[in-house]
Parts: sequence; C-alpha cells; structure tokens
Amino acid sequence: MNNQQYIRNFAIVAHIDHGKSTLADRLLEKTGTIKPRDMQEQVLDSNPIERERGITIKLAPVRMKYSYQGIDYILNLIDTPGHVDFSYEVSRSLSACEGILLVIDATAGIQAQTLAHMKLVKEARLKIIPIINKIDLPSAKIEEVKNSLCQTFSFDENEILKISAKNGININKVLEKIVSDIPSPQSTKDNLARGLVFSSIFDSHKGVVIYVRVFNKEIRKVPLKFFASKVVFKPIELGFFTPQMSHCEKISGGEVGYIATGLKDIAFAKIGDTVGLDTEPFLPLSGYREPKPMVFLTFYPINNDDFLTLRKSIEKLHLSDSSFTYSLHSSAALGKGYLCGFLGLLHADIVRERLNREFGVDTIVTSPSVEYKLKLTDGEIKTVHSPEDFPHPFQIDEISEPMMLTHIYTPKSTVGSVISLCQEKRGELVNMEYIADQAVFTYLLPLSEIILDFFDSLKSLSSGFASLDYEFYEYQKVDAVKLDILLNREKIDAFSQIIVKEKARIMAEKYVLTLKELIPRHQFEIPVQAAIAGQIIARSDIKAFRKDVTQKLYGGDRTRKDKLLQAQKKGKKRLRRFGNVEIPQSVFIELFKKSFR
Repeated sequence: MNNQQYIRNFAIVAHIDHGKSTLADRLLEKTGTIKPRDMQEQVLDSNPIERERGITIKLAPVRMKYSYQGIDYILNLIDTPGHVDFSYEVSRSLSACEGILLVIDATAGIQAQTLAHMKLVKEARLKIIPIINKIDLPSAKIEEVKNSLCQTFSFDENEILKISAKNGININKVLEKIVSDIPSPQSTKDNLARGLVFSSIFDSHKGVVIYVRVFNKEIRKVPLKFFASKVVFKPIELGFFTPQMSHCEKISGGEVGYIATGLKDIAFAKIGDTVGLDTEPFLPLSGYREPKPMVFLTFYPINNDDFLTLRKSIEKLHLSDSSFTYSLHSSAALGKGYLCGFLGLLHADIVRERLNREFGVDTIVTSPSVEYKLKLTDGEIKTVHSPEDFPHPFQIDEISEPMMLTHIYTPKSTVGSVISLCQEKRGELVNMEYIADQAVFTYLLPLSEIILDFFDSLKSLSSGFASLDYEFYEYQKVDAVKLDILLNREKIDAFSQIIVKEKARIMAEKYVLTLKELIPRHQFEIPVQAAIAGQIIARSDIKAFRKDVTQKLYGGDRTRKDKLLQAQKKGKKRLRRFGNVEIPQSVFIELFKKSFR
C-alpha cells in the first residue's frame, strides 16, 4: 500500500480579512489537532504583529489527521498570507501543495489580490476548491458572489461550498472535499529522495531549521546535502508541525515537516533550495521563482555602535524571510547601514517592526525609493536604488522608472473618484469593466506613485471597500530629477530624493517647510534650501536665537548698546559662515516617518 495516496497537501488562498485564518482554526478544531482548552483565535498566526494587525505575514504549516469513510488521512495545511506584498510567501506555499481552498467573503466578493493569487495557482496547475465564507451575515450576497465566481473563474456553481468559518457551518463538507477532490502527492520520475525548502527559521540550540516538502522515498537522520551551497550536514532532529514541532524518525515522500540542520551559518540554507541524500546523484527541484524587490529603503542604527547588532539581526531575519534583499550602505550623516529591497511598503514596515520587537534594534529608515534604470551619456546602463547613487544630471541621457500593471476593484459609486486619483498619480487607463456591483480598473501606474500614499487614498475615497493588486509590467521613460537639500549651504545627502520634475517645486517647498519645523534653532540663522542640479528652487530660514547682550548695561548713552549689538551681528555672521548645523537623530526619524506613511 502506498502511503502517499492518503496524504493531502493544500493551502488556503484568500484576500485579507476574508476568513482564511478563521477557517484554519475550524479545521484544526474539527480534526482534533488542537484540544478545545488550547484553542485560541488565529492559532497559526503566532507572530504578535500578525495578531495585532489581523493579517498573516509568514506561512505556517500544520499536520492534521482526519478519518473519512473508515480511512485515516494526513492533511498538511500551509497557511498563506493574503496581502499583495507577501505574494512570494504564497508562491512558496503553492510549490509544496497539490490543491488550494479559494475563500471568498460573501459580503465583499472577489477582490484584486484574489485574482493575483489565482494566477499563481493556475500556473502551478493546482486543484481549486471554491468556498464562499461568512454566509451567516445579514449583508451576505451569496448568489451574487457565486455568479461572479462562475463568471470570473469558470467554476460550476455546484462545486462551490457555502460556509461560515466563524460559526463552524459546513466545515465537515470542506474536509470531505479536501479528501475527495485534491489529488494525493505523486512521486517524480527520477525517484530520488529530495525535499523542497519552502521556509526556515533560526534556533539558537538547533541551528538553522528548514521547512521541507519531501518528494519520493524518505529522509532520515543521515548525511544530507543542499544543492545550492553544496553543504553537507547530518540532521540533529526531524519532525512534523502539529502545529508545535513534534520530532519523528523520518519524513516520507509526500509529507511536510522540518529538519533541524545544526548549522550555525544562515547563509548555507537558501529558501527555494533542494535538500537530498549525500549518497545519491543530485538534481534540483523546479518550479520555484525568485522574488523581485520593488521598494528600497535604507536602515541605519540610531546608535552607530549598534551596527554589528543590526547586521546580525538582518541576517537572522533574512533566514525566515528571504523575499527581501540587503546590501551594505553608508552615509556621511547617518554612518553605516543596509540598503534593503522589499516587495512593497507593508513588507518593509513589517520587517522594520520585526527588527525592533524580535531583536531589540531601533533603526532610522530613509524615505522609500524604487529602482530606476539610467542610460548614461557614454552608453552605460546603470541601476540606481537610492538618491545618493544618482549621478550628475550632465551624465544622464535617459531615465526609466518601473510601471506596474494595476488592478483596482471598487464599488460603482466611487468610479469617478478612482479615475481622478489615478490621473493625479500619472496613471494610464488600460481597461475598465463591471462585475456585479463592482467596477474593475486596469491601470498602468508608476511604482513611485503607488508606494507612498496611493493605497491609503484609495481606501479613503472608497470608504475602505476598494482593493488593489499590482505586478511589474515594464520600464518607461520619465523626466525625473534628484532633489538635494542644503542646510547652511551644505548638501545633506541623507535628505536627497528622486522625484518627477513636474512635481519638483511643490515637493521642494513641502520638504524645506517640514525641515524648518523639525531642526532646532541655533545661535545663527540657518537657510534650508532645496536644489536641482545646483539651482535653488525653494528656501526657508530657521531663525537664530538672540542673546540679550545689552542686559549687563545700566543707563548710559545709546551708542553703547549699538556697539554691543553690532559686535553680536558680526559674530553671528561669522557663525553663519563657519558654524556647523547639528541635526539631532530625532529629525531624521520624524522626517522619514512622515515620508514612510
């Protein structure tokens, strides 16, 4: 008897707040994986940030046992994030599965991010079980949502399940569908014992712990090898997720589990790598895609003495979230730090918060930027991620920025407002259609416009009902400039920004006025200037403190006071020429906080 035929590997795919984590809780409850006394909401969302924000940011596997028609089955669920910024996590989950549960909120219908995830599902050719959730709510539009599912994804209406994950309605039907419809794992033709590394964590005692989906045969505590790094190791522990780590003697083909490698160097374990027996010929598993960072920010430690701590923290965090990139970066004003690339702004914000909570590292985060491609006058093509790396305008022949193919779902009543917003953000309309009571826009939008306040503006004008998904489309020419900030006529590289030329003056005025409020007054007047290629386009002055030098005088001629005031004036002139402007760390923090939002 082949044990693989009694295994089902699946993921739950859903938009944010459509009930994915709640459904996972009910499945754990119904299968008896978690005892009622240990049950809590969002069991698989173990990270405090996930619980506070009500989102899943890290995939989490769990093994369930389910008896159906007298046969015991093993159900491996890999919980996935729903936000567009964590689509890389979703792709990793799908690589280890044979099927998915597609969950749609009966009150909200299909959303933009659902469409994005469905593209990944179809590429992976997985079995789909469509589910309409929250049918118990008075505002549920069950028939309407069912029709839109059939229209959009060509489902048969009889295969769509209607459930309430919160109240446990029809959860048994979901379990039965998983067993009957999702195919069992199949062995690969070469029949080599291999595992796909789809996630990992670092444990101070067990070293690097990799999450694997095993293909063929079985993996035991024998010498294993990574394909990418060629590192050979002997596992110190194998096990399954129940959902806690439970050790075992072997992980058989088709199963999902973990391997504690004992390795202390996190660089050896690459997410997406293949692990196999050291004694067998080695072939990597296919079907895995590398993440492409879209948003770039630089992280600096608030205290320069903490740089080593920041380095170790980023390295450890990268082990559990390999979808961000990092490279060493330095600034004259802020010292040494790391330029990091992220899938989106929420992804960057989560990493910043995890650095603070999990590793106790306080950081200064620069304004977000995107990747620009520059064609220089000598014909060289240069990629730039931060304003500090921008060459002089005379060296640049052409600048290209990333354009995103953007899908926006919004109620019909807000169509006019969405069109106005997209035009303001330099958007180009590709298509517009109506599905039920929703309008679906397809726009080409510059990524630099999306990452700042586009999503917040979209949610605000649609009263929270609009949803957004975007993917990279192409690079297009743009008339962009580097905006430099000068304090007391000295350029401060850390404040530089890359902006569109047509918005340069407005942005420059906002920037200098903000800095005027944040930088404390000195004993001399400080001009705050914004410049493009050396030409000043905006200015604001921070007034000087005025010490009352005439206080010590008592009576006498007016000329005595004038003499002292003239001497003070000369001193302030000299200070303005030779004095250094001290910029407290709080200025950088507050300025970049405003930019970050």
